[in-house]
Amino acid sequence: MKTFTSITVFILLFMVSCSKTKSSKEANQTMPATASKNEEIRVIEKQIEPDTLKGSLKAKASGDIGDVSITIDYHSPAVRGRVIWGGLVPYDNVWVTGAHKATSIEFSRDVKIGGVTIPAGKYALFSIPGKEEWTIIINKNWDQHLADNYDRKDDVARIKVKPEIERDNQERLRYMIESENATEGEVVIYWEMLEISLPVSTKL
Repeated sequence: MKTFTSITVFILLFMVSCSKTKSSKEANQTMPATASKNEEIRVIEKQIEPDTLKGSLKAKASGDIGDVSITIDYHSPAVRGRVIWGGLVPYDNVWVTGAHKATSIEFSRDVKIGGVTIPAGKYALFSIPGKEEWTIIINKNWDQHLADNYDRKDDVARIKVKPEIERDNQERLRYMIESENATEGEVVIYWEMLEISLPVSTKL
């Protein structure tokens, strides 16, 4: 009888141990999927109200102007009731025009921006926000953290643009590529109550 009881207890303990091991393996298998979901690349839409998502979201904008494809990779921060211009984003300092790392912009073919021909390729898009005027910077060192390694010697172009006041709040930083005709268009930056447009021409 004692032998039978001991065997029964052993079998029960073995089954519980296997069950825990299986549950542990299943939990570990779901973790990478969760981490991957957190790194989901989003397309930021028009957004007036705050959202419940924390942090700056990894985002992408893409579009065509004529026969040129343009892709922008960036991180999109939210307003969350903060003072953005002259506060979170200081005036007259080089800004990554996003968060975490330099925003990148890629052209499939040569384009002209502010009268300067930009060869096809991938670049960093920096900016220097000002109260009355912004400087948009196209820099050849696209893979860098924030503006820590920014070097003006790597600038391909600097373009002066005027910010425009919008009626509606744009909660998260948003990029758009807007085509006007077969050879002209704009890269548009929306955030908070500002819109900044960078004219792009495919006519060289």
